[in-house]
Amino acid sequence: MKLDPINIILSKEFNYNKRFYFISGNEVSLIEKVCDSIIEKYQKKETHIKSKLDTLDNFKNEDTLFGSRNIYIGRNCKGLNEENISGLRQGKDIFIFIQENSQKSKAVKDFFNKKEDSCVVDCYELNRTSKIKILNEFLETKNIKLPEQIYWYLIDRLDNRYAFFENILKKILDIDPSSITLENIKKLVSPEESINENLFFQIFKKNSEIIKIYKDKIVSSAEVNELYYSCKYFCQLMIDCENIEDYNKKIPRYLFKEKNFLVDFYKKYNPKKKRRILNLLSNMEKILRKDANLSVAYGLRFILNIKKITIS
Repeated sequence: MKLDPINIILSKEFNYNKRFYFISGNEVSLIEKVCDSIIEKYQKKETHIKSKLDTLDNFKNEDTLFGSRNIYIGRNCKGLNEENISGLRQGKDIFIFIQENSQKSKAVKDFFNKKEDSCVVDCYELNRTSKIKILNEFLETKNIKLPEQIYWYLIDRLDNRYAFFENILKKILDIDPSSITLENIKKLVSPEESINENLFFQIFKKNSEIIKIYKDKIVSSAEVNELYYSCKYFCQLMIDCENIEDYNKKIPRYLFKEKNFLVDFYKKYNPKKKRRILNLLSNMEKILRKDANLSVAYGLRFILNIKKITIS
């Protein structure tokens, strides 16, 4: 069966109880959000231990302590075929497979789509309907009513990538209701007011310059969160592409001015450095969830560590 990624993210109840989730598409931040949401919903119900899965060849189910279950996350997992998947059905563990769109993945996707214990989640940029659904859920949760002009301005102007859409929404909805005016909203939404993508594109500069830009522009935990998801988007895009040709095709068109930078960034990475950047992203996300009060200090260290790994 197919599941709507937005329904997975917004749903307060999660009753699918599938064994296998196949997540694909071209919107990296939405893929990551869906993956995190599925894991979080399972962990709320019972203890699940999250594990990385690189290959299904010769895979063996491992028993966990105290009756807990494993959630295996396979990114472009090797050996992902019908025979190996059938062998996984003997256990009780959960498997989340994340794989970029390709002709090779089509057969696997069709296989998952036909099985009752499996589902497929396609993640692409948000359309108008998806934005309305997400915005309505945020407004209902915060018990906020927006003037119609502001409401449709947000639908029309906010980014089509999930992480950026969500982060700007959070910043807006944290404002005192009396300050939610069209003028203030335009300041938040305007590209000139956002430094987060631009800061990522400064990582080849001297540390002193990066520190100055950061301290001038990043002053709140919300801005650190936006910076984190911006960096995560570009890093994950680099990690998920196996060659420069594929990477070139997936660079968003609106970043034509930064394309040379992104290509240089990609060329500096090998598998070992990709693992290092994944660990950095994972550790930073844990910090943001655990201690928002210190996030501004950690955010600076985070962007400098990205530079350190990239140029090492």
